Amino acid sequence: MLIEMERTERAESPPTRILLVRHGECAGNREGRFRGRVDFPLNETGLAQARALAGALKSVPLDRIFTSPLLRARQTADCLAEGRDLPVEVREGFTNVALGPWEGRLKEEIAQECPVEWSLWLHHPERLRLPQGETLGDVARRALSNLEHLVRTYPGSTFAVVTHRTVLKPLLAACLGMAEPSFWRTHVETASISRLRHTPRQGYCLTGLNDTHHLESFQSEWI
Repeated sequence: MLIEMERTERAESPPTRILLVRHGECAGNREGRFRGRVDFPLNETGLAQARALAGALKSVPLDRIFTSPLLRARQTADCLAEGRDLPVEVREGFTNVALGPWEGRLKEEIAQECPVEWSLWLHHPERLRLPQGETLGDVARRALSNLEHLVRTYPGSTFAVVTHRTVLKPLLAACLGMAEPSFWRTHVETASISRLRHTPRQGYCLTGLNDTHHLESFQSEWI
């Protein structure tokens, strides 16, 4: 049995390694706003974070770089791609959650004006559905579908996906089979790095979460 297991390990194709990167800071983060699809650019802190992120990953050989279409993610991905002979590939499936009437609004205003929905956001955000918006389940399904496509298309490669907090957290929960409510059970800072390893036999394995060793400072966001 041991010999058979060793043969299986040797015969199995190399793992696919996925770097999940949150974009650098933007004004919406600093001001305490729900961002959603509002196309904030990186602020000066965010640009510095993106450069520090790129420096931290300089020695990591990447085969591809994928990004959300929103500017703050694309700017972060562009920094990561600098000095590499790699294009930045935009994937709509990694765009941020659609938040309907909450987009661009201050969180403290939403807390006062929408107490029932705000309570859902704090205690069971997976149940929150806003007009013209998405649920976290919607986000998880589309993001996971896109990630699975990349894993099937580029097996054994190492690639980065630059996206958003409200994509990364439901995506990680889906990859790892976390039960709801799961959104507040993981945390990712701006310009942080999380890592997944995938093999056909074992599926997804979390090998790193919220790595911020390269950042001098950041403003944590807990709600």
